[in-house]
Amino acid sequence: MSRRYEDLAGPDIAERVSAESILLLPIGAVEQHGPHLPLAVDHVIAHETATAVVDRVGDELDIWQLPTISISKSNEHAWSPGTLWFSAETMLAMLRDLGRSIATTGCERLVLLNGHGGNTTILATALRELRLEFGLKTFLVHPSVPPAYGGESTEDELGMGIHGGLHETSIYMHLRPEHVDLSKAERKVPEGLDSNEFVKFGGAVMFGWLSNDFDPDGYIGDPTGASAELGARLFEANVAHLARQMAEIKTFDFGR
Repeated sequence: MSRRYEDLAGPDIAERVSAESILLLPIGAVEQHGPHLPLAVDHVIAHETATAVVDRVGDELDIWQLPTISISKSNEHAWSPGTLWFSAETMLAMLRDLGRSIATTGCERLVLLNGHGGNTTILATALRELRLEFGLKTFLVHPSVPPAYGGESTEDELGMGIHGGLHETSIYMHLRPEHVDLSKAERKVPEGLDSNEFVKFGGAVMFGWLSNDFDPDGYIGDPTGASAELGARLFEANVAHLARQMAEIKTFDFGR
């Protein structure tokens, strides 16, 4: 049985999507990732991760996979021709309209699976807006938490492999090896930030930045040691971790 929402016929919604269901919305991006990776990285990772999670626990947890949103708020890469992006206002308006549509199904739980770190803050805002206006229980998950928001990155990358670095490149090599050109990869780590106590990625003081503030190539990390084998291990670990998160989301009810 397909767990893809768009495979349902209209009359099926009332019978198969209920208050006990979870709707999972993958959100990616179409944006530059340096010369070694294509524009598609974030939406491919979001889509493939969501698909793997639903294939693994969709029947058990009654999860329906919504169509992937491939374009989102990527204006930190607006300097790079080819990047497609929505403004913050458009992004929030789109999510509001989706929330309004989802609320008609009777489903109470909406999970945003975010594959683009630049969306994280605006999606966190959207969670509360959708909760307030439509009464949905809303959640934000990532294939892995972005290093800029406290997630892990390698020691060699000084915790700053946030965009086109070792892990992201490796996962893409696992998913789409034919679209990665490691011969064009270099180490692009902003070493000077490492000495800061507060103003740095994952630090206590957040700061506004564009990806070309650090290097004209616009990627941040060291992808030179990436491999499909590492990517496969990371992808499997991410899917297993998300499956556990989804199980907890299934029963979450504000501590009651």
